[in-house]
Amino acid sequence: MLVDSHCHLDFPGLVEQLPAVIDRAKAAGVEHLLCIGVNLEDFNKMMALLDDYPNVFASVGIHPNTPYQEEQESDAGALAALASDPRVVAIGETGLDFFRSKGDLEWQKQRFKTHIEAATFAGKPLIIHTREAAQATLDVMRAASAQTVGGVMHCFADEWEVAKAALDLGFFISFSGIVTFKSADSLREVARRVPDDRILIETDAPYLAPVPHRGKTNEPAFVRATAACLAELRGQSLVEIGRMTTENFFALFSSATRISSKSVPQHAG
Repeated sequence: MLVDSHCHLDFPGLVEQLPAVIDRAKAAGVEHLLCIGVNLEDFNKMMALLDDYPNVFASVGIHPNTPYQEEQESDAGALAALASDPRVVAIGETGLDFFRSKGDLEWQKQRFKTHIEAATFAGKPLIIHTREAAQATLDVMRAASAQTVGGVMHCFADEWEVAKAALDLGFFISFSGIVTFKSADSLREVARRVPDDRILIETDAPYLAPVPHRGKTNEPAFVRATAACLAELRGQSLVEIGRMTTENFFALFSSATRISSKSVPQHAG
């Protein structure tokens, strides 16, 4: 049993073939998925898309790279209200990205703080994106007391020192297909060191397809390749990686209801 803890099923490349994507995931042993919200404009459409999939959970948030528009920024109360939907198990993705966004990024930090406040109101964990902003991200997390709600550092790609700081704040570390890339030696070292009870796996589909699927549109079924890589790195079996990352997922996202694989419908013809 596997869980894809971070994917974008409503994005081009997946949404056009969603029933088949869900069926291929099930065939690969991926029984639960978390579809991530990146803006409020498309949130209701994303939720409607998931109506037929009881094994797919959702999050609500505004991605740090979504351009700042004052009239469309949300306050913490509004985000928390959207998170009251029982299918929504987390706030995010949120965080800081100094790679894609440039200039004065104080608005990004304020948006991040708003999401942390919303997570506190909602009592649901955070999904954190950080790129070329590790120290600033940790600084905001500490200043806004993100440790009171916890969450996950998604698609982790930094050094052990950053992972250790996040772990010390009570956060989980999630590995994507990046850990399978030839150039990712330092990340593989991090993957060896993260404790069993703090590790998650994800695809970030449709992006970052793992080896041996590089060059293809990523999809939840491919999380199995990332799990296999972690099993080899950590000297554990694929079954054990699946078991512990699934248990970790439901420990972190405690409002998510585990669905029996027998109750997950087959959709593709």
